[in-house]
Amino acid sequence: MIHPTRASSLDRQRAASREHYEETYRRFVLFDLAADMDFGFFLAYYRNFGVPSLAKALEATGEIRSRPQKRSYDTAIVIYEIISGGFESDRGQAMVSLLRNVHKNVPGSNEDFVYVLMTLLVVPIRWVDQRGWRPALDVERQAAVDFFFELGTRMGLKDIPQDFVRAESFLDKYEGNHVEESQAGLSLMQATLEVLRQRLPLPLQPLTKHLLAAMLADERLSFALGLPRTSKLAATSLDFIMKLRAWVSSKRPLRTAPRFKPGLSGSSQYPDGYSLGDLGPLKR
Repeated sequence: MIHPTRASSLDRQRAASREHYEETYRRFVLFDLAADMDFGFFLAYYRNFGVPSLAKALEATGEIRSRPQKRSYDTAIVIYEIISGGFESDRGQAMVSLLRNVHKNVPGSNEDFVYVLMTLLVVPIRWVDQRGWRPALDVERQAAVDFFFELGTRMGLKDIPQDFVRAESFLDKYEGNHVEESQAGLSLMQATLEVLRQRLPLPLQPLTKHLLAAMLADERLSFALGLPRTSKLAATSLDFIMKLRAWVSSKRPLRTAPRFKPGLSGSSQYPDGYSLGDLGPLKR
């Protein structure tokens, strides 16, 4: 038995209509599976480093190597701002404009940028399905697809998958064709490992690389990122910890306040909050 507040929210999500996809996805990300989706977005961020052309483009900006924590948290905050406020809100529109401006001079094909979008769509939901207190509902998957289709369309992208099966297929095929080790990818990975280490409990911090490899559960990607082969002990330990966490979470009341609060949710990067002008590359 799950906690009554979780059961109530689950019933509400099941009854959601597709036309209200923004609210369905908002509730999924900010309330029902908030902690799991947060970490799923974090894992999605790393996958870009495994594609040499994307890693080279990211390294060329100098942002990740010089300010790895800012780049990592800014990426998440921009997406959360849009999820929280919606596409038609002033803050949501400002964040879409920021994404367009930041990426307009970044080399890459339409396929490359759709891939980045698909990591944000597919990877967190896969993580939820494997590690969350419950898997995503079909209506939540479609809401996520519709959200990122709208985001990609507003960014000027074409040929964006419009259902979750196609989104997964696109991501898997792209990675099968492009993921491999590169100097740029290894450099970016090394620069950002500290950000992940700081998110882990102190006793686990020395095992950051091993745990990340186990979380990614993708040997080819782990090799491309310079991570160790996942040991049976690491995989078994992670599985036990996450199953226990999921069981405990299911028995607790569902959060009543959203995980993200615009202008305030910046973690250690913005301890006193942030303005929208703080996000993105530093102004030169």
